[in-house]
Formats: sequence, structure tokens, C-alpha cells
Amino acid sequence: MPQFINACGGRAFEHGTAYVAGGIRAAALWLPPGVEQDEEALDEIMAQSLSPGIREDMAHLRRGMAEHHPPEPHWYLPLIATDPNWAGQGLGTLLMKYALQRCDEEGITAYLESSNPEHIPFYQRHGFKVIGEIQHGSSPPLTPMLRTATKRNSEPLRTL
Repeated sequence: MPQFINACGGRAFEHGTAYVAGGIRAAALWLPPGVEQDEEALDEIMAQSLSPGIREDMAHLRRGMAEHHPPEPHWYLPLIATDPNWAGQGLGTLLMKYALQRCDEEGITAYLESSNPEHIPFYQRHGFKVIGEIQHGSSPPLTPMLRTATKRNSEPLRTL
């Protein structure tokens, strides 16, 4: 799992866009515009850990993910998580508001794929809209979501 997380969002650490809240009870790894996941590492992880049939489904999912990414520069949220013991305490909301404030200040779109249908309302409360569904074979569906930047007062970016 650590290799997977690093391949998906590890570049957020290099760019200072890995955010935590509540100590380390919640984290969000945001990739800034022009920064992508480590596709080579993801390919290697998939080759080593998935059976051939699942690997094929995952390859289709990854192609679908690439097709749904907006063509314009955008912030990408590959990973957000909260310690289950702290779920519902507002830590995810704090992380989301912090990052989206930056998106709004920069006038840049935000994009993500939800792997859990139960989380879609959370993202929608933060202005994300469903833009499709990605699914292949026996894979669970991924829901790509997009949020356009909104005009806000020019308050400085708050720290977490």
C-alpha cells in the first residue's frame, strides 16, 4: 500500500501540496497543474500485485481516468483519507476547503475520481459535479468529478 500511495500521490510531497489535518488523522494529496501520477510505478505495482484478468480491468480504468482528466491545467486529488475513528469530525471538510481556496485564488479547476459512491455527496457539497462513470468488467465504478474555480474575496490562503 505505501508504494501505491506514493505512486498515486507521492509527488504532492515534492510540491508541498500534501496536506494533513487533526495531527495526522486526515490527509489529502493534491497534484498541482502539470504534475501527474507516477505511471511507471503504477504499472509495476499492477503487474506485481494483480491477477491478469484484474490487470486488464485496471488498464481500462486507468485509460478512462486519463480520458476524463480535463485538458486545461487543473489540480488533481488522487487521494484523500481520514482515520475511521475520526470520520465525521470535519477533517475532510477542512482539507477540502483549504485546497479549494487555493484553486479559487488561482482560478484553476479541480478534478478527482471518487472510488466510493457514498462519498459523492461530500464532494458535491464542495462544488464538484459528476462528469461520467468509469467501469470495466468486474471493476467497481469510478466517478470522475470536476469543480470549476469560483470567484471569492481575495483573502489570503489560510494555513491548516
